[in-house]
Amino acid sequence: MRTFNSQLSFAAIHEMAEKIQEREVSPVEIADLMLKRIERFNPKLNAFVSQTAELAAEQAKQAEKDIMQGRYKGPLHGIPIVHKDLYYTKGIRTTASSKILKDFVPDYDSTVAAKLADAGTVLLGKVQTHEFAAGMTTNSEYFGPCLNPWNPDVVPGGSSGGSGSAVAAGMAYLGTGSDTGGSIRIPAACCGVVGMKPTYGRVSRYGIIPMAWSLDHAGPLTRSVLDASLCLDVMSGFDPKDESTVDLPPPGIRMYSDGLKGVKIGLP
Repeated sequence: MRTFNSQLSFAAIHEMAEKIQEREVSPVEIADLMLKRIERFNPKLNAFVSQTAELAAEQAKQAEKDIMQGRYKGPLHGIPIVHKDLYYTKGIRTTASSKILKDFVPDYDSTVAAKLADAGTVLLGKVQTHEFAAGMTTNSEYFGPCLNPWNPDVVPGGSSGGSGSAVAAGMAYLGTGSDTGGSIRIPAACCGVVGMKPTYGRVSRYGIIPMAWSLDHAGPLTRSVLDASLCLDVMSGFDPKDESTVDLPPPGIRMYSDGLKGVKIGLP
């Protein structure tokens, strides 16, 4: 095992993807780095509800094997992630940071969780939300408060505060979130990361515990705008299990990498 500079923990997904594809680092090494950081920093930050270290090790080994054998799936292959604990994950408890669901284990994955798994991501665990997403502090009465990694005396925002805290602390490269009245955008702002609330219908909410079905949006929290785009490309798409979704190609921002000439920006 090579000794990595801590800066690698805060690298962007697209930077890590290049290193993985060029075989400068392996998914196993990256997963081990994240797990060590979780062990070190999570006791203070309390971002995680459930840790899946054994699963992460297995998925990282499989990703490494696939990549070595030429089956590279794309920029999220081998990237360690976390899910907001509203996202159903088969065989892994989904609590909504609530005592009433503390032992609830779904028997299927949410659509987004399944898509990210198919893209080759490595799941480190489930992270805190404000209980049932109904708040902006991610202060769970049952699991305790999740803290802001830049200043543990203040909140990470909510309700996707666990994802914001984990990504900002270098404990994961992507955290999924959901936004009804600011629950992706607020923790992104509080933790200094990028949060993307997609257009309604862009990302399936199937298998995500709702706050308000007609207003919920599922989206990513990452460390760069390009990363948010890469993740949204994987997360989005029509889902027959969610009648609100639309059948459109992945949105992407990479098409604008050469400039914004001709792009219209609307101000409501």
